[in-house]
Amino acid sequence: MEDPTRREEADPEVRKRVQDSFDRQGLMAHLGARLSHIGPGRVHIVLPARPEVTQQHGYVHAGATSAIADSAGGYAAYTLFPADSEVLTVEYKINLLAPASGDHLEAVGTVLKSGRTLTVCGLEVFGVAADGTRRLVANGQQTLIRVDVKAP
Repeated sequence: MEDPTRREEADPEVRKRVQDSFDRQGLMAHLGARLSHIGPGRVHIVLPARPEVTQQHGYVHAGATSAIADSAGGYAAYTLFPADSEVLTVEYKINLLAPASGDHLEAVGTVLKSGRTLTVCGLEVFGVAADGTRRLVANGQQTLIRVDVKAP
């Protein structure tokens, strides 16, 4: 699913809306994650490998790996939603394919099918070495729901 050459940027209004929402996520701030790409139907999140996000063997914890995958997919869907809506995860499944290690992890959420109410995203997480070498460490699928914001 990952195509490293696909880097189309979302328009500035959408990028701002996604970044503003991401900045309100306490968990992403706590983990030290950041958005690295916001495109139409595609979002990348980077998580530096630090002792605070590891498990007992020194690999990045599955909870941190899953959290950035979930957020990447959620924001990928959000890029295609109207400005007066929000996004919530309905369900997701993740397969941990290899120990999550490297200089950092990069989660990529990609919209597979965007609907009026439900959207389905593919999730990939890569361990990225200091030299840029990438290895797929997790993949999954997610269903999200669009929630219309009520006017005050």
